[in-house]
Amino acid sequence: MPATRLGAGPSPVDLAEMALVEAELDRRWPETKIEPSLARISTLMDLLASPQQHYPAIHVAGTNGKTSVTRMIDALLTALHRRTGRITSPHLQLATERISIDNKPITPAEYVATYRELLPYIEMIDKQSAAADGPAMSKFEVLTGMAFAAFAEAPVDVAIVETGMGGSWDATNVVDGQVAVITPIGLDHTDYLGPDLTSIAGEKAGIIKRAPESLIPRDTVAVIAEQDPEAMEVLLRRAVEVDAAVAREGSEFRVLARQVAVGGQQLELQGLGGVYDEIFLPLHGEHQARNAVLALAAVEAFFGAGADRQLDIEAIRAGFASVTSPGRLERMRSAPTIFIDAAHNPAGAKALATTLTSEFDFRKLVGVVGVFGDKDAAGILEALEPVLDEIVVTSNGSPRAMDIDTLSNLAVQRFGDERVVTAETLPDALETAIAMAEEVGDPGEMVSGAGVVVTGSVVTAGAARALFGKDPA
Repeated sequence: MPATRLGAGPSPVDLAEMALVEAELDRRWPETKIEPSLARISTLMDLLASPQQHYPAIHVAGTNGKTSVTRMIDALLTALHRRTGRITSPHLQLATERISIDNKPITPAEYVATYRELLPYIEMIDKQSAAADGPAMSKFEVLTGMAFAAFAEAPVDVAIVETGMGGSWDATNVVDGQVAVITPIGLDHTDYLGPDLTSIAGEKAGIIKRAPESLIPRDTVAVIAEQDPEAMEVLLRRAVEVDAAVAREGSEFRVLARQVAVGGQQLELQGLGGVYDEIFLPLHGEHQARNAVLALAAVEAFFGAGADRQLDIEAIRAGFASVTSPGRLERMRSAPTIFIDAAHNPAGAKALATTLTSEFDFRKLVGVVGVFGDKDAAGILEALEPVLDEIVVTSNGSPRAMDIDTLSNLAVQRFGDERVVTAETLPDALETAIAMAEEVGDPGEMVSGAGVVVTGSVVTAGAARALFGKDPA
């Protein structure tokens, strides 16, 4: 694998080669389409000598907060002097964000080289599957295989693996996580995961597995965020079936106190090993505080912390202080203040709205919203309406984007005609929203405390981030 180019961005040649690889991957099944089988990814792992078994893993599933929790776990493990590999999805700007080593995305050159190394095996599996009237490997399966191979080559001390969709049949589930983390479960991807919380929780629970036999016996630990009762029942039943230990938010760990601070919040957390105080988290929102204590409990479980063993509190403080979560209420500029947020379902939009209300004091707030066609746009708009004075609906440029007229009609039903504006492209929508935020009353009168929030999709947030010149992270 080529060495990382320190002190320089990717070369145009590397980016061009990566674009060719992405074009090849985009001809495969998209990430929104899955088949209930791990056969293809398992075969790839076998051909590669099972790289996913070369390191312990923490596996993260759920509906909301997965990426933030995964990045927090990574930051804590790094502060505790472990070399980490991290899988997250989807990406905001560049596909290399999905595969990180030492808390940094691999380079485009490494991405291309890893793909090329695996391609002969991938093509072999494609042919075998086609002969049995099955599909070729999906894009997500290939990316998952690339990540596990890159981690083994690094090598890493521990992998933090975020599922793509679901759990049981997610390609990442070839890994045996000694800690399985379940973030809050809500209704999303109902066409694949099931129509209700019980069925969706059953899919997510698939990452909680019986610990493999080994010379040093260990238990799998399921670290579970607060859930609706029907989802929690499914998760606990699964833990019992596979003899997994359980740590639950609100019982074994919890947020004891939080206070809004400049640039984030100050926390006091009850972990599995005791109280961790004076924690600064440079992210906004109660939901991020709860993500933080979930990540803390996961790392404690990984190291076997408990009532008689607390992790080094200075390392924990340093780890949380270093956390970043791009696209999660991330400030792009001031005057007016512009945030981007990757909320893409009603629960995420509700968390965003709550944070905007409780931690900021905007006199006028304008939303720029672009949503995928298969998402609950009406639910997203309903959650955002109480906090937005006006809204600009647009397209994020993706083929999956909801038609602007359809989204506009839904917005008018919720906001009323006078509060809704349409814009054909995201740059136009941003320009329009900034102008709307800056003026009130007489023309030219500036609004003190004006804000714009860009949301509705990970792709919308990522495209906006690129427009503001932010590098992939």
